[in-house]
Amino acid sequence: MKIIPAIDIIEGKCVRLSKGDYSTKKIYRENPVDTAKEFENAGVRFLHLVDLDGARSKHIVNQKVLENIAKETSLHIDFGGGIKTQKDIETAFDSGAQQVTLGSIAVQSPEFSIEMIRKYGSEKIILGADCYQRKIKISGWQEESREDIIDFLLRYQEQGIRQVICTDIAKDGMLEGPSVKLYKEILDKTSLHLTASGGISSIADLYAVKELGCKGAIIGKALYEGKITLTELQKLIGNA
Repeated sequence: MKIIPAIDIIEGKCVRLSKGDYSTKKIYRENPVDTAKEFENAGVRFLHLVDLDGARSKHIVNQKVLENIAKETSLHIDFGGGIKTQKDIETAFDSGAQQVTLGSIAVQSPEFSIEMIRKYGSEKIILGADCYQRKIKISGWQEESREDIIDFLLRYQEQGIRQVICTDIAKDGMLEGPSVKLYKEILDKTSLHLTASGGISSIADLYAVKELGCKGAIIGKALYEGKITLTELQKLIGNA
């Protein structure tokens, strides 16, 4: 299972939110490049980079942060937030991302999203499925769609998507454990490669989602609050 630290960006700084609420913003680091370097020095190979300004503004805002992290580290970066057009996707790849996550646009414009999946391939395009009480949410989690999470995933699975990051928004930033029941249902009802996101609060949580069959786990606030230390992470990655 891939261990994937998250860096969420607002105004060029490393922040975390609770349940996607922008009013709960807490700044953890002024320089996200330094944070990315610390992750890499601990043996981390993957990074989940989210442009929260972009998610809310509906276009990429923090491109420079992506460029700098890609330039200063060798981390495999998946980038999301504000991806609305093919130009946005090309900008992300040209700026150093190895993968791009399609979130809101996958709900708002399925035809375009399917075209991009076919153009770039399922290894380069990840489906972002962020939900609250089973309903997909969009626009930086500010708007709710009517689509059920399982129906949404099955529809994209039929179109060739293979990788999905699923965040249960109710768990995100709360350090109360991941949405095990939801992830089990996804794994039982689809054949997707699932990355768990939201609620990871301990090494035990990482083992729990690995036991379920998740292919990846994204860690955010647990790292910044010291619930999981870089030393623990380094040991876990070394054992893996």
